Amino acid sequence: MAILKIITGEDNKILRTRSSVVLKFDARLKKFARDLKETMIKRDGLGLASPQVAQNIRVIVVTFNYKRENERIVAMVNPDIVEKSDEMEIGEEGCLSLPGRFGKVTRHKMIVVEFSDLEGIKQVLKLAGLNARVVQHECDHLDGVLFVDKMVKGEKEENLLI
Repeated sequence: MAILKIITGEDNKILRTRSSVVLKFDARLKKFARDLKETMIKRDGLGLASPQVAQNIRVIVVTFNYKRENERIVAMVNPDIVEKSDEMEIGEEGCLSLPGRFGKVTRHKMIVVEFSDLEGIKQVLKLAGLNARVVQHECDHLDGVLFVDKMVKGEKEENLLI
């Protein structure tokens, strides 16, 4: 397994490009997903999208139930949010591609996401709270959108010196 280089910068062209749909489910895809997962863990992220490691394909890895007994990491191929609650919530977000930057973002409190697993088998998950927030954040990456684009108007972005 390899730790991948995370690209950074709000104006990075790769981060601002819509990712391509994955059509081939093979050993190469599985290895990439393992490397993406290991990179996310090594960098203490809750999620990581393939554009963040300079691969514009629709693959994300996300941590569900963070710091709970049933915590697990899921790889999602071609995720599509097919249902969103009307109820919204504001929460602070950061991003491995924008190190040291944090801001408040409004997200749907509940979502339903359809995706394929690494075998190409369709899956559907209903998610709420932090789990829903992380998936929405990572899916935005697949469309070239960063959390700073969605920050609550009038809220000040926080910059931490690292």
